[in-house]
Amino acid sequence: MTMRPIVRFGDPVLVTPTTPVTKFDRRTEALVEDLLDTVEAPGRAGVAATQIGVGLRVFSYNVEGRIGYVINPELTELSEETQEGEEGCLSIPGLWYPTRRAMHATVTGVDLRNEPVTVSGEGLMARALQHETQHLDGVLYIDRLTPELRRRALRDIRRSDWFMPTDPVSSGDARLPSAFGGAG
Repeated sequence: MTMRPIVRFGDPVLVTPTTPVTKFDRRTEALVEDLLDTVEAPGRAGVAATQIGVGLRVFSYNVEGRIGYVINPELTELSEETQEGEEGCLSIPGLWYPTRRAMHATVTGVDLRNEPVTVSGEGLMARALQHETQHLDGVLYIDRLTPELRRRALRDIRRSDWFMPTDPVSSGDARLPSAFGGAG
């Protein structure tokens, strides 16, 4: 069992779109195993490969007894009905903000045998599917917040005890990553 450490906000891997998996070999199996081991910790609904520092398009999920993974996921269905609820992220620990998501979501992708996989869900599962797929697109949930809430989130991040002072926001760097609303 290999529970991998979670990459924190400020690391460029979190805002860089991932590369699709094209080789289904032992390395891919090991990545999936690590993602499944990492998502099993209490309080975790999903872990994207970027959150363990890997720029490949894979995530794992653990929602209400449903545990699994999807390779090369794409959001293929989002309901018009929405939900608004507190959302957090392992890469932005301890901070939660109201985030609007589709009430129902479907993700399609493949498994380790490169066979088609479809995962659908409502409520928390729909939120997790959207959150993790967007991680793989280089989008963090705070990017989806209203401008006012986003400013508050960024202020809270700067004040958090885990935020590294070498990150662009604390050093005054004008080239901020997308999560800060900059061009970086």
